[in-house]
Amino acid sequence: MEPIGDHAVIGDCRTAALVGRSGTIDWLCWPRFDSPSIFGALLDDGAGHWSLAPAAPHRVERRYAERSNVLETRFVTSGGALRVTDLMPVSSEAEQRAELGPDHEVLRIVTCERGEVEVATEYAPRPDYGRERPRLRAAGALGIRAETRQGLLSLRADFPLRVEGDRAVGRVVLRAGESRHLALTFAHAWPAILHPLGPACAESVDRTHAWWRAWVERIRYQGPRRELVVRSALALRLLVYAPSGAVVAAATTSLPERPGGDLNWDYRFCWLRDASLTVRALLGLGLEEEAEAFVSWMLHTTRLGYPRLRVLYDVYGRRPGRERTLPHLAGHRGARPVRVGNGAEGQLQLDVYGEVIDSVAHLVQSGWTLDGETQALLRGLGEYVCRDWQLPDEGIWEPRSGPELHTHSRVLCWVALDRLLALHRSGHVRGVPADLFEKHRAAIRREVEERAWSPARSSYVAVLGGDELDASLLLLAWYGFAEAASPRMRSTLRCVRERLGAPGGLLHRYRNYGDAESPGEGAFGACGFWGAEVLALGGGSAAEARETFERLCGFANDVGLFAEEIDPASGEALGNFPQAFTHVALVNAALSLERRLRGSEPLPREVPARGDAPLRQEAT
Repeated sequence: MEPIGDHAVIGDCRTAALVGRSGTIDWLCWPRFDSPSIFGALLDDGAGHWSLAPAAPHRVERRYAERSNVLETRFVTSGGALRVTDLMPVSSEAEQRAELGPDHEVLRIVTCERGEVEVATEYAPRPDYGRERPRLRAAGALGIRAETRQGLLSLRADFPLRVEGDRAVGRVVLRAGESRHLALTFAHAWPAILHPLGPACAESVDRTHAWWRAWVERIRYQGPRRELVVRSALALRLLVYAPSGAVVAAATTSLPERPGGDLNWDYRFCWLRDASLTVRALLGLGLEEEAEAFVSWMLHTTRLGYPRLRVLYDVYGRRPGRERTLPHLAGHRGARPVRVGNGAEGQLQLDVYGEVIDSVAHLVQSGWTLDGETQALLRGLGEYVCRDWQLPDEGIWEPRSGPELHTHSRVLCWVALDRLLALHRSGHVRGVPADLFEKHRAAIRREVEERAWSPARSSYVAVLGGDELDASLLLLAWYGFAEAASPRMRSTLRCVRERLGAPGGLLHRYRNYGDAESPGEGAFGACGFWGAEVLALGGGSAAEARETFERLCGFANDVGLFAEEIDPASGEALGNFPQAFTHVALVNAALSLERRLRGSEPLPREVPARGDAPLRQEAT
């Protein structure tokens, strides 16, 4: 079983597949991110895979084709060199209308670059997280077909494949300049559509590559480590569920945050907790279309359970199924239990109100106006905050030890009221009970400054009246609750780095958090970048901010991807992969660093008056 960080990701903005350095696809869920897996060897060797690599010993190099999510893996043997191109086809809407194609497809093209190489493939689908072993049937030009409870799978290749029980295998010798093509399609709601192999596959690669290149042209970032920032943007785009605009937290479930441990969660859903951070990253890169789609999805979703917001939703804004374990799976390198669904969806996290409202404020800054229904929804969320902000909640890290009075949650309630008052002053949200909101905003600030500040530690603390730290305290500067250059934030940053720091600028999210003490857990990737961003916002020198950012970027894997966590001792990736939260934090840190190096002021928090900016879209 390959390490987490030895994987790359391909996708079509509906689902994603993980491809190991060995050339094996060992994670793919169809038709959606949160569907049961077709290939699940990432969690159990017997849960399905699809390998494609030289039969002889080899060394491996890989990269993404320039400015795309088309993966190229190069295998070098004693007799020659081979390139495998892996992708899920995507194309423009015009191309989709002009040519009917498969709804779901993985293409693999193998080309001999020099010498002579024997190629071997093994295809072993195991749908429903390995619980189904479908009967494979050779169907001539229609390929190797398998009718499963999830849908119809069809594997075709332009070299011979033979069925051996519940797997299909094939070998072919390629000489310099020769190529072979493999296509796996999935159909579940419509008849299967199969393209011809050969030149049609090459055309699909060209269309997909052109689509990604055109998308990357919209990115306007020109600061440090641009290539890695663009790769983070491409990873985020793969995690957008295109039909709705939702952004899932990761493409996987149950990859361990602690090697061999039980911190294994399903992240194939959309967390409101990430909303404002994600929207700011997208807007900062110039990706307004994706930011608008995400906020539109979020506003629709919040109406469904208004005014109580859930922690997380599926890609259609629905409540995910209950959390359950899959005891038949061994887990990644023995890390059990394997979970599907996420029990955190039933928690109370008051910070989500600030995230939702702040993300809307970001879009209004970029030119949105709000219709009457949306204004009423936002007012109602503010009134809910006024009523319930004093309640204990589970907080950003979602421990299962019970509610506490979390500082981060208090601050995000302050953010909710602060942004609503700004939207009211600028004429974007009318009818706001300003006196009520101002009263509670002031009360929240007073409580945080008095009860969340520890004179003994010279730092803000994680829980009101407590003495432990957590890295979410760094976000007080990000949200504008405290200036990064203020004495309290500088002191908090210093204490967090001393208490939670690890080599290379990494930060753990906490050491002790109620009953959530977690020995052996990796450093949290996003937290390290939060620290770099506080420095860039004025909590340190520009040189220190850049040096910290550069060191953190060095923890990306060989194709520029991050998991949720990083083992400080080995640099190994831990947790679900690729992780949107880490890539969002990298992008935001890069944006703040770019502005600092240019001598620009931090991004403004004030909302422009209605009519001062051009109308781009009415939220619906």
